[in-house]
Amino acid sequence: MSRICELTGKGRQVGHNVSHANNKTKRVFLPNLQNVTLISEKLDRSFKFRVSTHGLRSVEHNGGLDNWLLKTKNEKLSTRAQRVKRELKKAVESSEAAA
Repeated sequence: MSRICELTGKGRQVGHNVSHANNKTKRVFLPNLQNVTLISEKLDRSFKFRVSTHGLRSVEHNGGLDNWLLKTKNEKLSTRAQRVKRELKKAVESSEAAA
C-alpha cells in the first residue's frame, strides 16, 4: 500500500538531512496518513479512506466529504474516491430532477 492520501493525492517528498558540517544525505518525508471514516450526507453512507491530516482539515474546511468531492479534480482522487464521486453526482442529479 503506497503512502498517498486518497483525497488530496499528497505523497512522499524527497529531501536532505543537513548536518552541522553541511553534509547532505538523502531522506524521505512521508505524509501523516490516518485511516478515517467520512460520512456522505447526500448518500447517507459512510466511507473509509486513508487521508493525510492536511487533507482531513481541508475536507472539514469545505463543509464535508460531499462538497470536497464535487469540488476536487479527478486527477487528485484515488479510484475509490472517484467511484464515490460518481455515485454522489448521480444522487445529486436525480434529486434535482425530482425537485
